[in-house]
Amino acid sequence: MAAKTTTAKKATATFTEDEKSAMRERAKEAKAQSRRDPEAARIEGEREVLGKISEMPGPDRVIAERLHTLITEAAPVLVPRTYYGMPAYSKDGKVVCFFKPASKFGARYATLGFEDAAMIDDGEMFPTSFGVKELVPADETRIADLVRKAVS
Repeated sequence: MAAKTTTAKKATATFTEDEKSAMRERAKEAKAQSRRDPEAARIEGEREVLGKISEMPGPDRVIAERLHTLITEAAPVLVPRTYYGMPAYSKDGKVVCFFKPASKFGARYATLGFEDAAMIDDGEMFPTSFGVKELVPADETRIADLVRKAVS
């Protein structure tokens, strides 16, 4: 009689629950955004971004509120929207920059990131995301300059 072999399947988690949640939010966003006209996209996007910011814990919310003001003042052409459930700003339907709160994935700092649509190239190698623990005036000036460059 042959010996019966059993193989125990290892439980491997490819994505964390936070990552799965972000992907579900992105799918909903894409579906909703495909149905909006440009003016509705701006109005609804602004509402969604401000709603997401208001849900953030204290330190993330303070940074996100200030970034929202800096970005919308520096580049009024950008349309606020959510991107994986986080505040983002797009031009011609493409995300230019986004804010990832530290609390979203349990990180020790928040992130201001720039996507490929951002024209922030500076030589052959340049940063496309920045860790943010708090905003000081010099950082605010740098961010406003980067956002203006991103949409130029």
